Amino acid sequence: MPKLRSISGEREWIESLRSQYKASAGVRVGMGDDCAVLTPPRGQEVLVTTDFTLETVHFRRDWHPPESVGHRCLARGLSDLAAMGAKPLAAFLSLALPVELVQRRRGQLSWRDRFFRGFFALAEKYRVPLAGGDTAESPTGSGQRSGLALADIVLLGSAPRGHALLRSGARAGDRIYVTGQLGGAVAELARLAAAPRRFRGYTTMQDGAHPHLFPEPRLEVGAWLLKNRRATAAIDISDGLSTDLDHLCEESRLAAVIEAGAIPVHPLAQNLDQAVHGGDDYELLFTAPPKMRVPRRIAGVAIACIGEMRTRRANRPRVVLVEELNGRTRQRPLPPGGWEHYKQ
Repeated sequence: MPKLRSISGEREWIESLRSQYKASAGVRVGMGDDCAVLTPPRGQEVLVTTDFTLETVHFRRDWHPPESVGHRCLARGLSDLAAMGAKPLAAFLSLALPVELVQRRRGQLSWRDRFFRGFFALAEKYRVPLAGGDTAESPTGSGQRSGLALADIVLLGSAPRGHALLRSGARAGDRIYVTGQLGGAVAELARLAAAPRRFRGYTTMQDGAHPHLFPEPRLEVGAWLLKNRRATAAIDISDGLSTDLDHLCEESRLAAVIEAGAIPVHPLAQNLDQAVHGGDDYELLFTAPPKMRVPRRIAGVAIACIGEMRTRRANRPRVVLVEELNGRTRQRPLPPGGWEHYKQ
């Protein structure tokens, strides 16, 4: 990871990043020109995803360590690439910060320095070059003491032409799988909200111990599924299982039945609702034919079969949850209950 110096001027800061981060094999020209010049591998398609990281929406400055904000900013985009089986090619980051977040105090790293420390730690792990972007001073609005921190990341990846995993490829009878464990992120967020000071010292990834602060994008799992042609459809669980499964059903024009007892619940989660509706898990949800052998672990990550895709019928719920209560089996509709912007 590059040794970041505290620099206030935009140009000097960019030059500092440029001098320490060299272009990769897929990036012929990176930072320093009007545009980056990329060279996708032969026979590959380019995949593009973009995500906002907005203060007060995706993080709070008084809750989240800056390293977590930088990590999560990159992880969000990498998770989208993972869901399509793509290999990261380059990242582009536009960052708007109020002036106090770029200033160094009492010999300590600035908020911006620490943001990039978290960002680059994850970038190095998955060999993602930062090939460009933009910086700006975030303005102070009327009645505000400080501007907000805003980040917009663009991730480019590559996948064999015509073989990227899509949400629309599932077929009736396919089994439904998820990676890892669900509900840990929303559970940790609740703990963070209750006692933010307890989390200020958590500045690095700790092997899944902090699923909200430092989520792990499942790039290796997605790449394995694509390479071995095991998945018919896939999506990452960023908005919650109930919401993202509904998205996959909609795009594949199917319905789904899932078993409550088969859902892998994170140890931090307090109930099934957190695992079903909680967002920010960044695990993968995918489907595979019933006769296809899917390992119980892929790239060291646990894989659980939680249900089955069904033919969509009019006036029937798109997703149904099967539960065992007091020795009896019951089915109930499972409407999307995860995160959605502008939801009233």
